[in-house]
Amino acid sequence: MQVIPVIDVRGGVAVAASRGDRARYRPLETPLAASADPLSVAEGLRALYPFATLYVADLDGIEGRGAGFAMQQRLAEAWPGSEIWIDDGGIGAGGDGSPPTPTLPTRGRGPVAHDGNDIGPLALSQGGKAHRSRSGVVNHIIGSESLSSLEDYHRARMAAGPTAPLSLDFRGDDFMGPPRLLDDATLWPERLIVMTLARVGSGEGPDMTRLASILARAEGRQVYAAGGVRSMGDLRELRDVGVAGALVATALHAGGITRDDLEALARGDRRA
Repeated sequence: MQVIPVIDVRGGVAVAASRGDRARYRPLETPLAASADPLSVAEGLRALYPFATLYVADLDGIEGRGAGFAMQQRLAEAWPGSEIWIDDGGIGAGGDGSPPTPTLPTRGRGPVAHDGNDIGPLALSQGGKAHRSRSGVVNHIIGSESLSSLEDYHRARMAAGPTAPLSLDFRGDDFMGPPRLLDDATLWPERLIVMTLARVGSGEGPDMTRLASILARAEGRQVYAAGGVRSMGDLRELRDVGVAGALVATALHAGGITRDDLEALARGDRRA
């Protein structure tokens, strides 16, 4: 089972999630880093454990203020040789599913981010599709909350490519996205994130009922849990029902999940 650390970023600062209520997110305080600078946090997570994948939630992009491509580049460079999942609302946002690159001015060696900086190895010139750079493999998340129709999803899927994970986003009992995207499992890619926003940063445990419902229809797809994971006990429960991985932030910073736990999980220790 894979554990994927998450860094939420707003205004160039790493923030701590609070039940998916983004207005309440505040600068992150963690023993893993000296500050809330996203690069410092990434390096702290990398020192904790050699995670294979990093998830970056670019809240400025998700909320329509313009993605921080220079920040994304910095984080990818701090995570060499691994996979980066970027969630910035850029695939499918605005209803046309188009990647941001064609509308960005260029200068020097590559596209220019909304903050005016070259984005270098994260250049989205490949239409958002997964690509290799000196930093590793970059995949852009398709978030259902950024889609207003099924047509949006199909355009986003074409832009993002076949390996891009789909995040099925829920707020309370409500699915955020086109209803058919939830109802028709034939539309799902090989990697699915089940995001229960109200449990993000809540410490209430993962939404096992919703995960079981998705797993029952996933037909062998890899399902990743997001929201509420507190401890090794939660990871064990998720592993035992067939979840492929979990997105985790608060538990890593609070010490609820330790390096010893992660090493035991990697060894396949059933008692972990």
